[in-house]
Amino acid sequence: MKRSLIFIYGVVSYALFFAVFLYSIGFIGNIFVPKSIDSAATGPLGTSLLINVGLLALFAIQHSVMARPAFKRWLTKFIPESIERSTYVLLSTICLGLLIWQWAPIGGVIWNVTNNWSAITLTSLYLASWVFLLYATFLINHFDLFGLSQVTYALRNKQQPEQGFITPALYRIVRHPIYTGWLGIMWFTPTMTATHLLFAVISTLYILVGIKLEERDLDKIHPEYQQYKEQVPSLIPSPKRRLARGTRILSA
Repeated sequence: MKRSLIFIYGVVSYALFFAVFLYSIGFIGNIFVPKSIDSAATGPLGTSLLINVGLLALFAIQHSVMARPAFKRWLTKFIPESIERSTYVLLSTICLGLLIWQWAPIGGVIWNVTNNWSAITLTSLYLASWVFLLYATFLINHFDLFGLSQVTYALRNKQQPEQGFITPALYRIVRHPIYTGWLGIMWFTPTMTATHLLFAVISTLYILVGIKLEERDLDKIHPEYQQYKEQVPSLIPSPKRRLARGTRILSA
């Protein structure tokens, strides 16, 4: 029964994540949702700014703190190790869902591309960034990243094997393709409002800080990561600077 509940918990956490993930595509891209990131202003400017900054800060703090090894060790004193990742995914999903629900647009157009082909190009790049991000998660084991592998092994009452890391495809030309995808999602838009700009700027700063924290942990745990950093760029893919195929090294 305990193993079954752990599995159900992991599956529900993943299902909620994927539902919010799909809704986020419409929310950030102004596609098929009643309220998007670029909707008309709904309240006083000062109040809206405080709400939005608070929502972004909540997501960033939760995302970063729960990803640290020390926090994981503390958390698994109270919950089974097999649901640590699912718990991280669930709380991240709640924070993102809260951000979408309570987001307070402030209007103010920074740019608005009216040329049809230019707008189509930017929208296509936006959607391609989501595909790029999702593809990057599958390259490093999507189901492990979102907790499904862990709860499946728990259901089968088997120990999950230690995973060796390689640098497949995208990870040979850029260390953080998931973050690269997020940057495209935030900045490729035919309409950039002041609210969208606030979201993009704060999120970009968070990504830069998050990379520093993540790579600090990886340097401590995996000495070979330093070699990887020297050979592969962080965010901008560079086919000219790429790791040799089949090189076994941890990828971020």
